[in-house]
Amino acid sequence: MKKLGVPELEILDLAIKVRGTFNETDLESSRLKQLGVGKVLDTLASLKDKKLIVLNDDGSFSITDLAKEILWNGDIPLWTRILRLLQIKSCSIKEISRILGEPEEGLGMEIKKLQKNQFVLMSPQRVNETILRIFEILPQGAEAVDRTETEGFEKTDLDKSNQGIEISSIIYDIQKEVQDSQMKSAQKEAVARKLAELRDKLATGSL
Repeated sequence: MKKLGVPELEILDLAIKVRGTFNETDLESSRLKQLGVGKVLDTLASLKDKKLIVLNDDGSFSITDLAKEILWNGDIPLWTRILRLLQIKSCSIKEISRILGEPEEGLGMEIKKLQKNQFVLMSPQRVNETILRIFEILPQGAEAVDRTETEGFEKTDLDKSNQGIEISSIIYDIQKEVQDSQMKSAQKEAVARKLAELRDKLATGSL
């Protein structure tokens, strides 16, 4: 799989949203204009070198089938595409849904499996006075998704069960209950930090 940076992801995401082909007008009307002309041109050149986009005769660009294989091929298991995305950037479930084009309901079940297997960590973050659940990939998750490049997808069983996974699941449930409770925001954040530390220790085997 081709490794992507965040700007490259944003351009490919734009290409997907406009049905595969985009031009200068599409770029200017998107949030990509915040990157600046130089950064956008460098990113387009990088994507072209990686054969993830092609330059058309009219000056527009089209996404290639190779690029679609990274995140937008429905034949690739959803859990793999989620981990591939989180390797590029940490996301809320709403962002994951928007980028992958998958409904949040189905993503929630898949992400919970990833959490139980200690592939993904949820960290509550405050954004504009709102607490968002941001998901980030853990080292085990990065190793698992990298293994699919050589071993395929069938070697990873998300339904496996062991004591560490059960503890991780319990911690996740506590996090959810705390966020849904009537506790003050400061108290929620304090508890969330302690639970996150506990999950990190569990993930690294230092617990």
